Amino acid sequence: MKYYQKEIQLQPHKRGFHLITDFVLNVIPEINEINIGQLQVFIKHTSASLTINENADYTVRTDFESHFNILVPENAKYFKHTYEGLDDMPAHIKASLLGASVQIPITNGELNLGIWQGIYLCEHRDYGGARTIVVTAFGA
Repeated sequence: MKYYQKEIQLQPHKRGFHLITDFVLNVIPEINEINIGQLQVFIKHTSASLTINENADYTVRTDFESHFNILVPENAKYFKHTYEGLDDMPAHIKASLLGASVQIPITNGELNLGIWQGIYLCEHRDYGGARTIVVTAFGA
């Protein structure tokens, strides 16, 4: 078994859904040494998340942002946790809905994603800043 792990900081992204697949692949080229294994990407934040979805048409990412803003509105009167602004509690809820990690099979040194799949950084804050992710690849 081989194990590789890197903790890296992503540049700040504006609020929305952003493809980071190529960035992840560039920071952990050791994937090429694994024939059968897994890649886990974990984000160390509570107001941003990760998911896997459409990697070709950018309107999918725009539609995700639009829908999540309807699903979890910012001005809900019942939110108490608004210390960092109106996007504070909605960002936490959105992050919990999508999750803090994704796991992808590695097959013959490559991510075994579907043809139209990519890894998204989901930035739920207006000014989230740089985000830290931990990328772990393991396998034989």
